[in-house]
Amino acid sequence: MDLPVIWFVIIALLWLGYLFLEGFDFGVGMLLPVLGRDDTERRVLINTIGPVWDGNEVWLLVAAGATFAAFPNWYASLFSAAYLPLLLVLLALIGRGVAFEYRGKVDSVRWRRNWDRVIVIGSWVPALGVGLVLSTNVFGLPLDARGDRVGSAFAAFQWPALLGAVAVAGFALVHGAVFLSLKTDGEIRVRARVLALRVAPVALLPLVALLVLVQWREGFTWTVAPLVLALVAVVVALLRLRVGREGQAFAGLGIALASTVVVLFGALFPDVLPSTLDAANSLTVSNASSSPYTLGVMSWVALFGTPAVLVYQAWTYWVFRKRISTAHIPPVHVP
Repeated sequence: MDLPVIWFVIIALLWLGYLFLEGFDFGVGMLLPVLGRDDTERRVLINTIGPVWDGNEVWLLVAAGATFAAFPNWYASLFSAAYLPLLLVLLALIGRGVAFEYRGKVDSVRWRRNWDRVIVIGSWVPALGVGLVLSTNVFGLPLDARGDRVGSAFAAFQWPALLGAVAVAGFALVHGAVFLSLKTDGEIRVRARVLALRVAPVALLPLVALLVLVQWREGFTWTVAPLVLALVAVVVALLRLRVGREGQAFAGLGIALASTVVVLFGALFPDVLPSTLDAANSLTVSNASSSPYTLGVMSWVALFGTPAVLVYQAWTYWVFRKRISTAHIPPVHVP
């Protein structure tokens, strides 16, 4: 396996890490006004992701940075074509981060509610935007021979891309509810589990449709296996959640997401960005990659840097592994 193929796999793994970690992160933000009936309960929800949400976002930066360094032509064609949705994602992430820090700075119901709205919007928009861009990447863009998009800014985003946007957002919603049932205790835990079981059949339906569509249009014979595994993992996860095994349900959704990423990137390979105008214009692992020297340097940096990052993030989750409830939330204190 040569370096361009290795870095294609690494980028797929980076997107998997982002979708898994930031997925439940976004889900918690989406469910803030649904499961948080008062300010104390909303503080419980926010505290479940308080120590980790900023670390989860790093995976997006690394995925984009790795694409820029390893496949500059892929980065240039995709990110320039998806400039508008990516700008909205960036603004939403900025607002969401500010809201987490600012909502408790003033002892005012109106103040906190306004920032809570920013958190909700800042959770829905990135989930939809990332799903839109990833699915557009899989189904392709109208690229000319130079790798430039042909047509208007909206010509690239057809209904399969919109299906991908809804699929990622729906998965994040369920993923967040399962995470809350795993990380909280008391009434919030019960409500989160009940909500996950109720909305999952509808919220996960777009993801199933996306997988079937990708397999039908772009898939190979071997990608049928991860597709089936994803469906089975979702069913098993919901069955385990029904009997109160939140940890196993959370792991099951992780397996389903990993299988989904295998289907998406497996159907894409050896292209990195297909052209819908002419297959000859498609960007491939070979013609879109950086020089062997660049990929070699990146590989050595990743070899030593990645384990340190993984150990640190795993340690963070271990330290904050215990469940929390309203009993753990101190009174509001504004200096």
